[in-house]
Amino acid sequence: QVQLVESGGGLVQPGGSLRLSCAASGFTLDFYAIGWFRQAPGKEREGVSCISSSSSDGRTYYSDSVKGRFTISKDNAKNTVYLQMNSLKPEDTAVYYCNAIKWWYNYWGQGTQVTVSS
Repeated sequence: QVQLVESGGGLVQPGGSLRLSCAASGFTLDFYAIGWFRQAPGKEREGVSCISSSSSDGRTYYSDSVKGRFTISKDNAKNTVYLQMNSLKPEDTAVYYCNAIKWWYNYWGQGTQVTVSS
């Protein structure tokens, strides 16, 4: 069964850190481009970071709002992609989703809530 499962969300104070995980089953993540998206209440879903497949050199991309604070990485042995989030701000509060895409295959996880608040 093809599945993406996010975990690692929670409540953190401003300036804190969280590491989100996106674990895949039923397919090999390394063959896909993987993206992290987020959606805050009342706002559209936005792209945060992505990493290309290894065949495309695993290049990374970050939105301007998270550049320098977030880092995307993957562990092929665990078939998992991570999003390390540092220096978190209240405006980072959102549901975070991971997405895997290759050709016409497009998979989404169920999301994990991140709340940044004092």
